[in-house]
Formats: sequence, structure tokens, C-alpha cells
Amino acid sequence: MALKTVDRLNMISKEITSKKLVEVGYPVFLKNTPVRSGNARKRTVNAGTEIDANYPYAVGLDQGRSKQSPTGMVKPTIYAVRLYIQKLLGT
Repeated sequence: MALKTVDRLNMISKEITSKKLVEVGYPVFLKNTPVRSGNARKRTVNAGTEIDANYPYAVGLDQGRSKQSPTGMVKPTIYAVRLYIQKLLGT
């Protein structure tokens, strides 16, 4: 039985990588990025192991300064990543 647990943990550790978590979170982050001119969405990129919101007002948007996304972008992204991890863990 211990071997099965170790095998499962090894599988989970391979799935929970920075790159995979960004793959899960990036679409959620982008979906929750408000659109006025489109600049914020155009300048938000999947940089492999991180999501890069490369514009000076990213913090303000994440703090809910847009009526389009009052919860910002990070909170929904963290929630999606948390659900992904919970699914892997079977909880």
C-alpha cells in the first residue's frame, strides 16, 4: 500500500510544476483582465513559468479599479490553480 502512495505522490509532483500551474492559471488571468483599449490583454503573456502582466497599471486593475473585474485577476487565478491541485490530490 505504501508503494501506491509513493507512486501517486511522484505522479502529483510531476504534474505540479510552475509551467503546468501557469498553463492552468493563464487563461483564467487573461479572462479576468479588463478590456478598455485591449492593451492590458495584449501585454499579458504566458512567460513559461510565470504570467507577465507587463503594463504599469496592472496592480491597479488587480486591486479592482475596473468595474469589469472588481475581484482583479490574481484571486480568480489562484482559485483555479487551487481547484486543479485539489483535483490532483483527490480532495
